[in-house]
Amino acid sequence: MTHELVFLLFFLCGKGDALQIQCYQCEEMKQNDCSTPEYIVNCTVNVQDMCQKEVLVKPDGIHYRKSCASSGACLIASSGYQQFCTGKLNSVCITCCNTPLCNGPKKKRPIPSTAALIRPLLILLVTLMLLLLA
Repeated sequence: MTHELVFLLFFLCGKGDALQIQCYQCEEMKQNDCSTPEYIVNCTVNVQDMCQKEVLVKPDGIHYRKSCASSGACLIASSGYQQFCTGKLNSVCITCCNTPLCNGPKKKRPIPSTAALIRPLLILLVTLMLLLLA
C-alpha cells in the first residue's frame, strides 16, 4: 500500500518535465496587438521562460512587439526602458511575465477550478498518510 501512495504523491506533484511556455509573437504590428491564435508560438524549452511585450507609441499610432524571452534578458530590458514608459509619443514600455500567453490582452482573473483547489488538499492528505504509515 505504501508504494501506491508514493506513486500517487509523485504523480500529483509532477514528474519534473522540461518547462516550456507559449507566448504571442510578432515583430511590429501597428494598431493590432497580435493576440490571436495565429501568433501563438512554443518557446525554447528551459531557455525562453518568459513572454515579453513591447508597446511603442509612434507618430502613426501604437505598435506592438511580442516574443518569447529568457528571464534575464527580459527583466534587464524592462528595467532599462522603465524611464521611457510614459504613454506619450515615443514611449516604449516593456513588460515580462511567466504564464502561458500572458503577453496577450488583459483578461479578468479567472475563478479557480475545483481541481485547482482540491489538488493541494490531496497532496496534503497523501503526505499525512505517508507520515502515519512510516
